[in-house]
Amino acid sequence: MKRVVITGAGTINALGQDVPATYEAMKEGRCGISELEFRDVERLAIRIGGQVKGFEPDSVFNRQQLALYDRFTQFTLIAARQAVAQSGLEFKGDLSTGAGVVLGTSGGGLTTQDENYRAVYEEGKNRVHPFVVPKLMNNAATSHVSMEFNLRGPSFTVATACASSNHAMGQAFQMVRSGMCTAMITGGSESMLCFGGIKAWEGLRVMSKDACRPFSATRNGMVQGEGAGIFVFEEYEHARARGATILGEVLGFAMTSDAADIVMPSKQGASRAIELALKDGRIAKERVGYVNAHGTGTAANDKTECAAVADVFGTHADDLLISSTKSMHGHCIGGTGAVELLACLMALNEGVIAPTINYEEPDPECALDVVPNVAREAKVDVVLSNAFAFGGLNAVLALYRV
Repeated sequence: MKRVVITGAGTINALGQDVPATYEAMKEGRCGISELEFRDVERLAIRIGGQVKGFEPDSVFNRQQLALYDRFTQFTLIAARQAVAQSGLEFKGDLSTGAGVVLGTSGGGLTTQDENYRAVYEEGKNRVHPFVVPKLMNNAATSHVSMEFNLRGPSFTVATACASSNHAMGQAFQMVRSGMCTAMITGGSESMLCFGGIKAWEGLRVMSKDACRPFSATRNGMVQGEGAGIFVFEEYEHARARGATILGEVLGFAMTSDAADIVMPSKQGASRAIELALKDGRIAKERVGYVNAHGTGTAANDKTECAAVADVFGTHADDLLISSTKSMHGHCIGGTGAVELLACLMALNEGVIAPTINYEEPDPECALDVVPNVAREAKVDVVLSNAFAFGGLNAVLALYRV
């Protein structure tokens, strides 16, 4: 088995349009959730979200590219460029054929779908742009990343709702660890903040109208976000030989299925995923210092996740730091695990734990140290990133400070 390290990271999300800006916002406990700005928002009951503001696609992409790039693809390419630049890799020769892309998304080109359904059904148009299908398909971002960086190895997209990014990164990890690939571009992206995207989620009645308050007794639902987090996973000896800066080591990964309910989470499924990730990485429970929680701010998720963490860690749960950065950037659905992995890297590299903001009142069913409202300095060596999706699909990653 090969060792797998992270040598590049990039992002664009409601907190910042690169990693340093995102770290700064997380350290400050800044909220990126605000009033949504798009067509027909006044027809929605839910009008807040973690929307990327101040982003001008025309300043980054030309007209021909914008005809092919949905907003989720734009986010992916911006973050991927940052990650590859930081890694210092050039994908030529054997490295080109030995590297690929695995990305997570749930909705794919939902903005493109929304715009074209509107054109056909509301405006009565009989034709759409010839590139609508390649623009909206879930694998569009993966394909464009592979083309931009000359990545000729295994490339595909994972769509498992809110666990998509963690599943994608887990697959990339396993490909490098097994020796199948030398490096992989991985992570995820999502842009569901459009009229149809919000209207569909409204129907679930799990959305908050005012704020995301994970673990707080006053929580009243989740808030959607958007954005991308992209990383370079690389074989350790290859990275060391070229003197690359190592941001962290991926030690373990596990995925489980609840096989129980399409929307209600299961403590047993979550517990098994955490246990198996620790087993996969040969990690003693006492070594884990921080858990980046799925922490959606819904009554069901938060108490179930806290119960699962307490069940796995026993008395050590009292010493764990656990926080949900969704309180700041919103729930980025298929891209959320990737954006949240940044909080894990920040904890490992900068010794700062991102807070759970908007915390108002303790909940006896969430009686863990959720780092309320203010970031905290702490030296941690091993961190976990949880993702528990609708459909009962769970994915947990374990990272180590090299």
